[in-house]
Amino acid sequence: MKAARSVLEYLKGYGVKHIFGIPAGSVNALFDELYDMPEITPIVTKHEGAASYMAAAYAKYSDQLSVVIGCSGPGGTNLVTGAANAMREHLPVLFITGAVPVNTEGLNASQELDAEPIFRSVTKYSVTVKESSELLNQVVIATEIALSGVPGPVHIAIPIDIQHEQVQDHDIPNPPKRDPIVPELDFIKMAAKELLAREKGYIFAGQGMRNSTEQLIELAEMLDWPIVTTPQAKGYIPEDHPLLVGVFGFAGHEAASKLITEGDGEALLIVGSSLGETATNNYNGSLTKNRFTVQMDFDQTVFNRKYPIDLPILGDIHLSLLFLIEELRTLGITRKEPKCVAEKREDTVQNMEEYNTKNVLLTLQNCLPSSTRYTIDIGEFMSYVIHYMKVIDADSFNINVHFGAMGTGIGSAIGSKLAEPERPVVCITGDGCFFMHGMEILTAKEYNLPILFVVMNNARLGMVYHGHSLQFHRTHPSFEQEPIDISAMAAAMNIPSFRVSALEDLNQNIINSLLDLKGPALLEIALTDNNVPPMGDRVKFLSSFGK
Repeated sequence: MKAARSVLEYLKGYGVKHIFGIPAGSVNALFDELYDMPEITPIVTKHEGAASYMAAAYAKYSDQLSVVIGCSGPGGTNLVTGAANAMREHLPVLFITGAVPVNTEGLNASQELDAEPIFRSVTKYSVTVKESSELLNQVVIATEIALSGVPGPVHIAIPIDIQHEQVQDHDIPNPPKRDPIVPELDFIKMAAKELLAREKGYIFAGQGMRNSTEQLIELAEMLDWPIVTTPQAKGYIPEDHPLLVGVFGFAGHEAASKLITEGDGEALLIVGSSLGETATNNYNGSLTKNRFTVQMDFDQTVFNRKYPIDLPILGDIHLSLLFLIEELRTLGITRKEPKCVAEKREDTVQNMEEYNTKNVLLTLQNCLPSSTRYTIDIGEFMSYVIHYMKVIDADSFNINVHFGAMGTGIGSAIGSKLAEPERPVVCITGDGCFFMHGMEILTAKEYNLPILFVVMNNARLGMVYHGHSLQFHRTHPSFEQEPIDISAMAAAMNIPSFRVSALEDLNQNIINSLLDLKGPALLEIALTDNNVPPMGDRVKFLSSFGK
């Protein structure tokens, strides 16, 4: 069989059902083999960058390896941002790029690029395979690295001639399985003792607790401690849980900020957060000040980065929480009926008549199924989502404020829908993001994916506009854009659409007409909101530079 076929057979054996990317000369051997492999569907996108975001979201919501392919040269460089994003989110994505034939290296061949070192800084492993007999072995090594320890992306560059070469038929290796990182019991016992020695404390939950929500809630109820989440972790703890205070960090809630900065908690249990800039409200020193800190994570590099940690616990978060719960039971601690915390996030149901971003988002959520997952793009509207929208169902928000690439929400919606077809998916994006990757709505159409794309169209780069207004007290005219009827663009693509220009336009009948279709729909919100977005101290942080 061809070397390219051996790679695909191995991926098929692993359970890979979709491969994202764009066909081109340097990867055509791979796509040609897919013609005879109905078990794997190629998701042909409009841009490799969007393909990488789809693959990352697919890995996240399918909980397995995802695969994306780009050609040599520009296809590969278009994938790099997605690799960096997957690296930041610890997502196992196999990035495959084509490469020029081995005997033309250094001869200025068409689309020649040494992609290996470019990907090395944004993946766990990057290699160029120059012998067809080594290709399958390198794919096995790469996938094992992607899934082992702290999961993450890997990259393999495969020259054109290597893909086409014949290799001996042999047994396809079994796919790798990730061995769990088991926390040391002595550290668990120490954590239980130290936490119980302090009457008051807080739980600071990051996105790493995503698959451990039930255990984290049980632990919080045993300790009777308030829960504060990072922006990335919005969507995991139900809004109505009495111990949930709100979001701390970018676009967070005043109640959460007050609890952290003024509260008398003597301990802080950090679960699944790397304590980065957006999670800590620009590295706010009050987070750990005068508090005994326990940090649980499966990535040992997050310990003691910016904040001193008294007791780091290395291990899979699910196991660490289970072990800690069991140790607390051994010490006689039982689950309590949770009491409401003294102060929760501010009321969001007020001034509902004004046509503004907050009211649009709340009205929209009231009209959508409670199980909807929202993939949120980058823009001023993202701060409103974090601050005001409610967490009704589990794992309901995909917010990529960490790496912050514009257009990720669009690709993420498609990856999420492919991973979990039965779950309603709504992408909330802006006109700026749409003009970057909005043509992927055609990809959703071509694969009959019923996703609602909500485009907040203010004819400007809203986050930039408000950021400059607040930081520099002026904005450049180029931040404003010519108003475009995006719903008309969708109509030109034969995609159902509707344009909202007043709050009364947004109602249940309109939303229902855009749901349960055999493909995507677009809802355009034509709105210029000059209210200051709830970005928290982000502007203060940026303003601290250049003085």
